[in-house]
Amino acid sequence: MTNLPNILTLSRIVVIPLIVGLFYVPGDAARWLAFALFTAAAVTDFIDGWLARRMGATSAMGRFLDPIADKLLVAAVLVMLVSAGGLTAAGVIAALVILLREVLVAGLREHLAELGVGLPVSRLAKWKTAAQMIALALLLIGSAAPAGWPVQRSGEACLWLAALLTAVTGWDYLRTALKHMQQAPS
Repeated sequence: MTNLPNILTLSRIVVIPLIVGLFYVPGDAARWLAFALFTAAAVTDFIDGWLARRMGATSAMGRFLDPIADKLLVAAVLVMLVSAGGLTAAGVIAALVILLREVLVAGLREHLAELGVGLPVSRLAKWKTAAQMIALALLLIGSAAPAGWPVQRSGEACLWLAALLTAVTGWDYLRTALKHMQQAPS
């Protein structure tokens, strides 16, 4: 049972090829299945963290894999949405902001780890992740939504909220990292 959080994290990585593959399957059923798989993966992100803390089962593997699983899932869906024309031009800009921030923060964490400094996830970054997951779930449905449902507009609005939170948290992480880098011996 103590491995359950890691199993849930790994399940998010395993589901990525299935979601990507569904972009190549025509029809609304594929969109809804991609939505269901993505939503299940997003829910496991919450559950595995909650279980790990509740069961005292946090591990080095979990701390390593959890953010990677999130980034892989989000990046894969963003790239596929852009590739499939599932975003407006403005939505592509929001996706780019999100992807660039993820690369920046990954680099900052790697460099700070060399200095022996951790860069903990902020509460605002958790809200950012939630906004991303909601946005991407809605965008996966896209045109498969019943007529009159503003799924695309709502998804892109959430994507822009996520991009805004992404920029703010990226800036916060960058400022924190720069302070540590300036204090570190060369």
